[in-house]
Amino acid sequence: MNILMIEDNTSVSEMMGMFFKKEGWDVTFSYDGNEAVATFNEKPEFWDLIILDLNLPGLDGMQVAVKIREITKTTPIIMLTARDSESDQVLGLEMGADDYVTKPFSPITLIARIKALHRRAEVSTGATPNVQNSEIHEDFDVITRTFKLNSNTREAYLNEKLIKDLTPKEFDLLRVLANKQRQVFSREQLLQLVWDYEYFGDERTVDAHVKKLRQKIEKVGPQVIQTVWGVGYKFDDSNVVEE
Repeated sequence: MNILMIEDNTSVSEMMGMFFKKEGWDVTFSYDGNEAVATFNEKPEFWDLIILDLNLPGLDGMQVAVKIREITKTTPIIMLTARDSESDQVLGLEMGADDYVTKPFSPITLIARIKALHRRAEVSTGATPNVQNSEIHEDFDVITRTFKLNSNTREAYLNEKLIKDLTPKEFDLLRVLANKQRQVFSREQLLQLVWDYEYFGDERTVDAHVKKLRQKIEKVGPQVIQTVWGVGYKFDDSNVVEE
């Protein structure tokens, strides 16, 4: 794995460098926001995962996340933050981070998060079978009255309109919900099914991703992700008018 760690604290970088070496991962360290964006932009396809500190000289972590997401929607980002603020953590997710870890953190915990996030990213960007495009687009594995989803092409349509710019996590979240129409999923269940590990009761990442997913759905049609208050979320297009 090729990791870009953007962290201005050299002690934290050196400590994690030892853990990465033990895992057999290659890591490049960047200590400034502007430098980090330039480094990433030189060869975006090279990086498997980014670890991004929130507090950086130059561009801060939020600004870096936005610029990286302008370059690619798919490279996983884990944001590091020393702030124990719910608004900062949710904002980080909305800016494009896939996960966050609050400082001070256990290196073992961060390693586990990296492995889980990378594993999900590999599944999301796996090779597409060598078939004709027309065959791929007909191979929808989730179909409802007004919605269809193709896991091979990573595309989802509402009333035949493509839901654009879905990140890997947003697509996986939509697939889990749509695959069990009208079934209510708790946030804890979604954390396990989509993120592949426990968040130890931290459900804000689900809410942040649902918010972004809803914004993208609403660009093409009515809202199909419903909130079940006190429980969680469900997919329901029974009230959507077919076009």
